[in-house]
Amino acid sequence: MFIHTFALRWVAGTTEEQKQRAKREILALQGKIAGLLATHVGENLSPRAKGTNFGGVMMFTDRAAFERYFSHPLHDALMTWLMPLVDPTELDMEATTSTEEFKG
Repeated sequence: MFIHTFALRWVAGTTEEQKQRAKREILALQGKIAGLLATHVGENLSPRAKGTNFGGVMMFTDRAAFERYFSHPLHDALMTWLMPLVDPTELDMEATTSTEEFKG
């Protein structure tokens, strides 16, 4: 499994409608992009957020599926209007689960 996480800091002037649109459109990618297993998004509630307001986790079958997602037209359309509204941080990783033997 490959996991894509993102934390967003909204720029000044971002409206509540734009924030809700981002949430709707990110969730709407589910079922439309091959290899995207799960999508979770929401407001950041952590007091240690360092200004991050919103984030999400997306789970893909593998890294190849994640790479296809990044070049998918639906992802491109989302990024076109969303990127000017956010200061993003991302973390992408090959997932090791607690049921797998730790290899070091």
